[in-house]
Amino acid sequence: MRAMTARRVAVVGGGAVGLTAAYDLASRGADVVLYERDDLGAGSTARAAGIAYDAYAEDVDVALAERAIERFRAFSGAGDFRFAHTPYLWFVTEGGAAAGAIREQVERMRHHDRDVELLDADAIRREFPVLRADDIVAAGIARTAGTVDPVAYVDLLAAKAREAGADVRTGTPATVALDPPRVNGEAYDAVVVAAGAWTGGVLAEAGVDVPLEPIGCRRSSQTVRPSRSSTTRRGSITLARTRAGSSRATASRHPADPDDYDGDADEAFRERTTARLRERVVNARAPVQRSWAGVCARTPDNDPLLGEVADGLYVGAGWHGHGLMRAPAAGERLAEDVLGERDGVAAFDPTRFG
Repeated sequence: MRAMTARRVAVVGGGAVGLTAAYDLASRGADVVLYERDDLGAGSTARAAGIAYDAYAEDVDVALAERAIERFRAFSGAGDFRFAHTPYLWFVTEGGAAAGAIREQVERMRHHDRDVELLDADAIRREFPVLRADDIVAAGIARTAGTVDPVAYVDLLAAKAREAGADVRTGTPATVALDPPRVNGEAYDAVVVAAGAWTGGVLAEAGVDVPLEPIGCRRSSQTVRPSRSSTTRRGSITLARTRAGSSRATASRHPADPDDYDGDADEAFRERTTARLRERVVNARAPVQRSWAGVCARTPDNDPLLGEVADGLYVGAGWHGHGLMRAPAAGERLAEDVLGERDGVAAFDPTRFG
């Protein structure tokens, strides 16, 4: 492990991960400048669903997610930010391999001491009478999950970063170069790029190629009348959140150009998600409040890039839509890696693809 050598650090990207990294770097004594070409959180973060859970089957994912929820809870109550406890329920309506996969997931999650369990249709009806469960074959529930407001998180971490001494510059595009690490011609001991779906393009300008594919997804915010709070997911297509009378749904993802992407969800998507909510939620009334589309990034193995990708150049991206829920831990790990306080996450090494 290195000693602290990076005293002057640039962070490129003012979303959840970049702001967390800026705060953790500044609070540890680094001289930090954050560059955001638009407004803070204007990219993927503001379009996140706001769901957070630690129900993962792999130990490396569990460690990061557990730390993220721990920090979400610690931040809760500061400013307008809140972590609202909301159990996460996922299920399938067909048997065979799909049902077996859920049972295997729950078993592996419990092996990592996650507070998860299997539920059958009768148990779901008892605990969440708002949900129609007759066709559910297998289901898992994560008890420690919750929801957060992405905008409130951005506002809080921006304020904390500034209070810690970070120079947060909005409306400032960033061009990264190496030898030594530079942003817009200004030299730094280290540069952290956490620009979401734009990360690959930023790194490419510095001559660094990473396997990040921007992908888009559509979301819709709708109103229902739940009798209990829950977060539900049907298959791999629809995700509905029922809390305080609101629900969100997200469609399957597809390749997208982050600089030329329609931020609206089409009418067919709204009709489709409304129909699914009505099928799943008892006596559901689900008028659309707003609908939108967002862009995130994925890697070939669906694991993020987190750590040093070239001398003095660090990256935190490729969350496959889970960037906000991992941001409190991901930003912290980036700061610790940059300052030599802790080694990076080997499984997320950004150079692992060669």
